Amino acid sequence: MTETWLNETLYPDWGQRFKFERQLARVKSPFQDIAVFETASHGRVLTLDGVVQITERDEFVYQEMLTHVPLLAHGNARNVLIIGAGDGGVLRHVLMHKTVERAVMAEIDGEVIRLSKEFLPGIGGDAWHDPRAEVIVGDGIDYVKKAPDASFDVIIVDSTDPIGVGEVLFTDEFYKNAARILSAQGLIVNQCGVPFMQADELRETSARRRRFFPHVTAYVAAVPTYVGGYMTLGWAGKDETLTRQPVELIEARAIEAGIRGEYWTPHVHVASFWLPPYIEKHLPK
Repeated sequence: MTETWLNETLYPDWGQRFKFERQLARVKSPFQDIAVFETASHGRVLTLDGVVQITERDEFVYQEMLTHVPLLAHGNARNVLIIGAGDGGVLRHVLMHKTVERAVMAEIDGEVIRLSKEFLPGIGGDAWHDPRAEVIVGDGIDYVKKAPDASFDVIIVDSTDPIGVGEVLFTDEFYKNAARILSAQGLIVNQCGVPFMQADELRETSARRRRFFPHVTAYVAAVPTYVGGYMTLGWAGKDETLTRQPVELIEARAIEAGIRGEYWTPHVHVASFWLPPYIEKHLPK
């Protein structure tokens, strides 16, 4: 019997592969090539342009760290803007927080949403029908440009790397507008790649955000299918104390919110901001 393998194409000279049982969907949208595979080891796997975005097996690591860290650090986020995240996982985790009154999600590619609802229903769950959720199939850049001043407390960007459709989410104009629409204690987080292989992404993005935010740093999460060690989640905010809160405060907020994670814990939350030197050296001083 012939084995069928999915070979990831993120790096030209290093990668990973998954043995898959069948390809469930393959769509060429106006923006990217989208595919969903069924695997024995990782459950269903979503790829964009040949790069693994999410697997059922380890999606909880990325989703929990991208949402619970900023929301519990802020402590009172009522209005949250999500850009990208068409699989619905970030939206579902954001809506776990009782303080959140409105979660706007802007995903440019409606096919990602459609395929995720059909083939990865457990990731978004009931979030698609939550009355606090406003799902927009449209350009997040344009939404940020037109949004009123100080209209959001937290912005979460779940995008591809700064190539292709995701490139505009790493520009000066985007961060300038993001700073404008965030409230006094507002902050923005976004994935900044795996610095062992993508140090330029963390360094250049952090330097760009530093022009518009007084506090720029990053925190880490170990997501098995994002090969190369720690993934960095970039942080840019208006209040630098939010990244230095004691574990007791984070734990109290988590208990009040009813948040429990499979990866995220109050101690992991606090420790994630203590960066190895090989990562920290790429942040602005």
